[in-house]
Amino acid sequence: MMTKAIHLLLAALVGTAGSLSTAHAQDPAAGQKKAAMCIGCHGIIGYQASFPQVHKVPKISGQNAKYIVAALTAYKKGERKHPTMDAIAGSLTEQDMADLGAFYESHGASSVKTVADAAPPAPSTEVAALLAKGGCAACHGANFNKPIDGAYPKLAGQHGDYLYVALKAYGTEGNPQVGRGNAVMSGQVKQFKHSELKAIADYITTLPGDVRTVPESRFR
Repeated sequence: MMTKAIHLLLAALVGTAGSLSTAHAQDPAAGQKKAAMCIGCHGIIGYQASFPQVHKVPKISGQNAKYIVAALTAYKKGERKHPTMDAIAGSLTEQDMADLGAFYESHGASSVKTVADAAPPAPSTEVAALLAKGGCAACHGANFNKPIDGAYPKLAGQHGDYLYVALKAYGTEGNPQVGRGNAVMSGQVKQFKHSELKAIADYITTLPGDVRTVPESRFR
């Protein structure tokens, strides 16, 4: 069970991210034009980053626009650390972020059939206990695909190796190239061993979800 203090902090974080995402009108068409810097990694199925850690780049098509804005803002502020993303986010205005979020939230929706409503596989007894311990569904919602607020990411079906790296990053301190500053997530991951975080990530990646990689058309 989460404490009252954590619930209050969650509400504050949602409110902050909400104000960031609604500060500017979102324009998906404008976001498509601005996505050229994104498609080189996020538009290639199975593309793998090699620095500063090796993992598949996250699927962002179909992700919540509000979360994309919150994530880009965190990179720009240095609350998230990743050399490539830091540089890209640093070049973006709030309007750019809003437009990119709107574009990726709807990207490929008309051509990709969602399987998010399919019955999810049940976790093992051990993984179920870990998920309950972390209270993960309290924010990320049913089947980890329906967050309680758009400021939180959809996780179902995301690359498992990326999820594992992301979870570890919340518990990393003092590293200039790796780390994520978020009081709630930092507190959550620090109660788990790395092997347990990997088990959680390995399960969540098997769930049917909305996020996906939509290949860039060569005829664009």
